[in-house]
Amino acid sequence: MSGLLNGVKVVELASWTYVPSAGAALADWGADVIKVEDTRGGDPCRNLVVGGLDGTGTPVQANFMMELGNHGKRSIGVDIKSEQGRKILGRLIANADVFLTNWLPAVLERADLSVERIREFNPKVIIARGSGHGSRGPDKDRGGFDGASYTARAGVAYALTPTNAEFPMAQGPAFGDLQGGITLAGGITAALFHRERTGHAPLVDSSLLAQGMWAVAPDIAAADYYDIDRIPAGEAGTALNPAVNRYRTRDNRWVQLLFLQTDRYWPGFCERIGRPDLGVDERFTPLANLVRNQEAATAELRRTFAEHDLAHWQKALTDEPGVWATIASPREVLDDPQVAANGYLMTVADSAGNEYRTVSAPVQFDETPAPPVRAPEYGEHTETILLELGLDWDDIIAAKESGAIL
Repeated sequence: MSGLLNGVKVVELASWTYVPSAGAALADWGADVIKVEDTRGGDPCRNLVVGGLDGTGTPVQANFMMELGNHGKRSIGVDIKSEQGRKILGRLIANADVFLTNWLPAVLERADLSVERIREFNPKVIIARGSGHGSRGPDKDRGGFDGASYTARAGVAYALTPTNAEFPMAQGPAFGDLQGGITLAGGITAALFHRERTGHAPLVDSSLLAQGMWAVAPDIAAADYYDIDRIPAGEAGTALNPAVNRYRTRDNRWVQLLFLQTDRYWPGFCERIGRPDLGVDERFTPLANLVRNQEAATAELRRTFAEHDLAHWQKALTDEPGVWATIASPREVLDDPQVAANGYLMTVADSAGNEYRTVSAPVQFDETPAPPVRAPEYGEHTETILLELGLDWDDIIAAKESGAIL
């Protein structure tokens, strides 16, 4: 039952990936999400180049970031600055359950889209806002992307950078955006539930700054409680507990160990890797001794893992009850049988019929994956949506001629 939000209508006035990814999650869960794009090119994410991938080839290669944050939606192209476009937006909101936006407070005010004005269109609409730094305070109108608001300002890069690194940790595309989007989607569903119970439509706010702080909340808490910058961490490749560390294999791959109950797993693990001597070595048992002698233990494990290729260790650790994992490449994740079994990827076709895979929202209902639906082309559903609003073809033609719609 993936369509828990069937019948819920969302009007999204947002661009890039953070807030649109919240809309994509709501669409995965059954909502009808209408993406409002301007008449001057639409969401700038449609033209985003990531990692030098220039977008040549199939349509989805040109817009793969757009797919992640917008699959399952419908797109309408409207100039909301025009009188006619403003009326269309008002009619959309009047028929919506949720108004979702990443426009900053001052921009919304200039567009005459304050909370009060939006609720004049629809007093029961849930207004959901995602921003870089929150809806209050001195930087409420300061723009933000996840690399700055989430990774830098929220302390994520500082907390995750090894002490001996020359440069701070750098995130990948939309790293904080997608985490923030799913959180915002959860907040919206909570607001829908509350409105159903009480009739009150809450104002929903989240930000990349808040999401980044949540991601490194242990470090922020420790900074306060112990008057330190972050939780103490060693140099790259080290860990206070050698059984919670990563080790390089002979073929230059990596195995991540995560034995939080180390004394429980250590002896059996040492047997499986062909080093029973380590399991009875008094330097490494119990855990207090293992931590005390972490340099020696880490050196032993490094030498051992470096003796064989990854395939050997995957076989040797098949029945290991402690938690471990191969550090997989994104390409390998595409073919992970566990991913396939759970339907974490959806296979869809672009407008030219080329099939591709994209990641679904990370929550399912009744063990049912989201239905596979591609992202809309720019303004693809403009006429259909206007007809649903009750406009006739004469109205639509007039709106096109005036430039109010695509």
